[in-house]
Amino acid sequence: MNLCILIPLIVGAICALLGYLLGRLLGSGNGDQCNERIAKLQAELDACKSGKSSLESSLRAELDTTKASLPVSLASVSTASVALIPFDAGAAKAVFGKKIKENDLTVVEGIGPKIKELFHSHDVTTWKALSECTVEKCQEVLTSGGDRYKIHKPGTWPKQAKFAYEGKWAELLKWQDELDGGK
Repeated sequence: MNLCILIPLIVGAICALLGYLLGRLLGSGNGDQCNERIAKLQAELDACKSGKSSLESSLRAELDTTKASLPVSLASVSTASVALIPFDAGAAKAVFGKKIKENDLTVVEGIGPKIKELFHSHDVTTWKALSECTVEKCQEVLTSGGDRYKIHKPGTWPKQAKFAYEGKWAELLKWQDELDGGK
């Protein structure tokens, strides 16, 4: 019975010794490769960090230069190009005979509440914005609403919006009297 226990122990010890020796033999070359790879990756990481630092410092220098020149740039901008024209509700009411709300796009002949909502969904919410639109842009807005808006002709809408934005109510009304449904 002693022999039955001894044989598996001897076989187990031999297997363990062979496994250890094979592991040492085959694994020793692998460790060098791993160490080389780790060293190479560390060098790449260090290069990236130094590149990042130099990029950050050059961006900071460029930002400082831009900040230093900013007041000069702002001073050279003419105030006339940024001036807004104030809305005069009294003048609009005097000409149209009804209360006009500021930037109400339905003042433009041919634009109703639904088309106004289409323009609002395309970030055209003011007379000034509409006056700066091209006729093609107006047509794109109409096309986005579907087939029911194909009959509308936005050819005069930017010009009408410009009259409204500039407070030229008499000219707008006169022109609208000549128009046929905004066309």
